[in-house]
Amino acid sequence: MPPREKSQPNTAGPALGRPVLKFVWRPFQVFVRLESFSGILLLACALAALAWANSRWGSAYHHLKEFPLGLNLGGIPMILPFEKLVNDGLMAFFFLLVGLEIKREMLAGELASFRRALFPAVAALGGMLIPAGIFIAFNQGEPGAKGWGIPMATDIAFALGVLQLLGRRVPLSLKVFLVALAILDDIGAILVIALFYTSHLSYPSLFLAGAFLAGLLFLNRSGVKHPLPYMLGGFFLWIALFHSGVHATLAGVALAFFIPTKTLLTDEQFLPRAQNILQRFRAAEHRIHPGVLNDERVSAIHEMEAACEGVEPMAQRLEARLHPWVSYGILPLFALLNAGVTLSLPTVHVLREPLGLGILVGLCLGKPIGIVFFSRLAVWMKMASLPPGTDWKQITGAGILGGIGFTMSIFIAHLGLAPQLLDGAKLAILCASLAAGFAGFAFLWFAGNRVETER
Repeated sequence: MPPREKSQPNTAGPALGRPVLKFVWRPFQVFVRLESFSGILLLACALAALAWANSRWGSAYHHLKEFPLGLNLGGIPMILPFEKLVNDGLMAFFFLLVGLEIKREMLAGELASFRRALFPAVAALGGMLIPAGIFIAFNQGEPGAKGWGIPMATDIAFALGVLQLLGRRVPLSLKVFLVALAILDDIGAILVIALFYTSHLSYPSLFLAGAFLAGLLFLNRSGVKHPLPYMLGGFFLWIALFHSGVHATLAGVALAFFIPTKTLLTDEQFLPRAQNILQRFRAAEHRIHPGVLNDERVSAIHEMEAACEGVEPMAQRLEARLHPWVSYGILPLFALLNAGVTLSLPTVHVLREPLGLGILVGLCLGKPIGIVFFSRLAVWMKMASLPPGTDWKQITGAGILGGIGFTMSIFIAHLGLAPQLLDGAKLAILCASLAAGFAGFAFLWFAGNRVETER
């Protein structure tokens, strides 16, 4: 069982103050626990897919990926292969969650102030530019040249899973830095997908998508606090983007920025109401039977639930409810359907070709070099400072873990590469992510041990 977070050095908690602790710190700790276990589950699903695709039941695996699923909307069929339904449909919920996480971090997290955001922002910029440059250097003029965005992103679930295994050897502030770095990486990847991985545009569909965005804005400005209208608007936005040429999953990110953060109740309204409800609960008669509450206490409980929902922002509530479904359902399913590479000689040989080398070197070397070099440059120029409680060895270890690209890297590979190049690229992504994970763990294990003995 992982060590309790409160035993970590108190690097940021108290300094944030009670309101921010309530809004950011507790959700962040839940986020870390969810993401770290999700990383282990992702790895298990990826290895299971690899084993399944190369077993005697490999044909069943490929039949599962191609199995047609969908529905008929007013005479318009939306039937897609299972793999595409997951990649283009269910992954929109992953992007919605990413958007909500970005929004929370920008409101009251590591990205809330320019000074605090600058260090991970500069590190993330280096961690995107250097790997992309390395990939382009290997693949200029090659068939896989369009895959330059593959080594740019960090898989937060895998990376946090490795950090969680290290326990007390890494400070909590390093986890905060890695989360901020990965979120900024995701912002970069989203921009890259939107700007560079767009097929031929359908302007009528884009116009329709703009109309749905205007509708979401109207809901937000009108003070609508129920999630159903937003989810319906997001669904129709997804359909419009699906037919527009812009990747449909970006509907999730767009939707996130229209989900309200204002609450029905302020803290000043909630506290006296909660105290009044608790007094009524205490004054009511006790249980009429073991396991059964009387009507007065049941009523008080329901009122307290409504009051708690009223004081919690919809964006934060939706993020908390989405997280388990995405972490334990959608992402493992994505890994299962996308990591099943058939290990033929041509596929393995890709690791020695420009496409494979660009991914391997970009993720395993380009990521840590870019993150550490740009970070040191920011500190040397007095633009930013190291997160409290961390040292350069730990930042280097986090940079190595940044080479775990998996989810977003595979996603971009699907957008940028021809089908015949996909298996080789996926194998390179999987090898690079495993190598970065093991190397980052080993590096931080020894670096963390030295830090602890110095205390």
